[in-house]
Amino acid sequence: MIRALLLVLAMAFAAPVLAEGSMPPAPYAYRQLDDPAKEAKAHELMETLRCLQCQSQSIADSDVPIAGDMRHQIRTRIAAGEDPEAIRGWLIERYGDYVSYAPRVTSATWPLFAAPLILLALAGSLMRRRLKRGDEA
Repeated sequence: MIRALLLVLAMAFAAPVLAEGSMPPAPYAYRQLDDPAKEAKAHELMETLRCLQCQSQSIADSDVPIAGDMRHQIRTRIAAGEDPEAIRGWLIERYGDYVSYAPRVTSATWPLFAAPLILLALAGSLMRRRLKRGDEA
């Protein structure tokens, strides 16, 4: 009786895990568009977007399911005539700035772009002071 109950519980908890991989890939995940110009636009956009699971690959190079879904979305929208920058904006809105290899400068991110310049200017001024002191001695 207890074995049967444990078997039923194990099957109940195993079903969601097994169901994750059973979904077929999206139609345009691994199939290119028929129009070479539209496929070139789609591929160019895919090269500039980061895979959210791999994090070091573009979605064009990644084989994980979420990258396939993103490729499908891009190809479907390009085929419908949508502008690649509008698609990029939609993906950034949906997944955040991290999805793009070319981050935008916003009120939240400008310190990340300004900090290296400030540190470089500070290092330059410190070097100049040291060189002036060395000339005086």
